Amino acid sequence: MASHSHSLSYVGCNFLRQRLVLSTLSGRPVKIRKIRAKDDNPGLRDFEANFIRLIDKITNGSRIEINQTGTTLYYQPGLLYGGSLEHDCSPSRSIGYYLESLLCLAPFMKHSLIIVLRGVTNDQVDPSVDVLKTTALPLLKRFGIDGEELELKITRRGMPPKGGGEVVFVCPVKKAVKPVQFIDPGKIKRIRGVAYSVRVSPQIANRIVDSARSILNKFLPDIYIYTDHMKGTSSGKSPGFGLSLVAETTNGAFLSAELVSNPQGEGVAVLPEDLGTNCAKLLLEEIYRIPMVWQM
Repeated sequence: MASHSHSLSYVGCNFLRQRLVLSTLSGRPVKIRKIRAKDDNPGLRDFEANFIRLIDKITNGSRIEINQTGTTLYYQPGLLYGGSLEHDCSPSRSIGYYLESLLCLAPFMKHSLIIVLRGVTNDQVDPSVDVLKTTALPLLKRFGIDGEELELKITRRGMPPKGGGEVVFVCPVKKAVKPVQFIDPGKIKRIRGVAYSVRVSPQIANRIVDSARSILNKFLPDIYIYTDHMKGTSSGKSPGFGLSLVAETTNGAFLSAELVSNPQGEGVAVLPEDLGTNCAKLLLEEIYRIPMVWQM
């Protein structure tokens, strides 16, 4: 084992991604002990081990040591290298779980990052690729990370449990980011969204749009919800449908809400009308939480 005397020490599985991301950016090695040590199934989960493999791919010279039970992790970060990569994500978490960390690391790599991620694009746990595309990318642009190279594209959708989706993320390199002062969120000016369906009737997406609009049109006229129905190889391996909504303010703030149908064979069946209505109400609740005034 390598000498761990100068590493930062943490206990537990909480904030595992954040600790590894900050360790990579700062160059400080970390040691995380007692990862679910008292659990019936102790140690790292498969999606966490998969995330560690992704970190290893995008860096050069990283040292990763895990004990036999998986309850202790030592990580000495290497150089953020980037380049053209491919990665198969764990189907137990969506691609958004991995993308959230890549968005923090990608601008600071040696070479522009072009990565293909495969797995579940939309689930009930993590932010979907649709939401990250409409909220996180504009946030990066505020820090001066923009240009034609910055892109997040869904080439195939994959729903749980089997996944089968594919996403391409491209990010340019920036030596330094601009400071941002963002105090006034502004007023809501428009709402955009995507109703998607895979391996089900294409009419389901239209039913979701109609039910969501019946709620949102009472407050705002500028609403447009796209329908996205993928067929064949682009539709992944499992059936499902969902809706992601994003409200944009006059000052460029973004508020999001999303709902996804239950995975095949799990839970009760969800009606498209109920999903659209509930997602619209979730967005209204998100707006209600911050001091905003509707622009009528």
